[in-house]
Amino acid sequence: MRVYYEDTDSGGVVYYANYLKYLERARTELLRELSFAQRQLAEETGLAFAVRSLAVEYLKPAKLDDLVEVVTVVEALGRAQVTFVQSIRRAEEILITATVRVACLDLTKGKAAAMPKPIYEKLKELL
Repeated sequence: MRVYYEDTDSGGVVYYANYLKYLERARTELLRELSFAQRQLAEETGLAFAVRSLAVEYLKPAKLDDLVEVVTVVEALGRAQVTFVQSIRRAEEILITATVRVACLDLTKGKAAAMPKPIYEKLKELL
C-alpha cells in the first residue's frame, strides 16, 4: 500500500497509530482471500474477530509516498483465537513488527466463541 499525506504527521512520517490500520487491513484482506468476508461472517453467524492483545516494535519510519507491504503469518491457532505475526516492510527493509492475538466473539453474548470450522481449517493450513 502507498503512504498518503493523511497517514503522516507534520514531518511526513507515518503517525504511529496508523500502522495499526495497515495491520488490520492486511488481516481483513487475508480473510477475504480465504473467502471469508467479515461483514458476511457477522451477518450470517453473529460472530466477529476482535483484537485481544497487540505488541508492536517500531524499528524505522515509513514516510510520505513510500510503498509498503504488510506481511501476515499465522503463528498460533486455537478454536476461539488466532495469533498473527505481522511486519510492515519497505522493499526488504523491516519497518515494524507486531504480534496480534485476535479472538472470535459471539456478538450477542459478548463472549469468546469457537470460530466456524471452515475458517479454522483454512487458517490451520497457514500454520
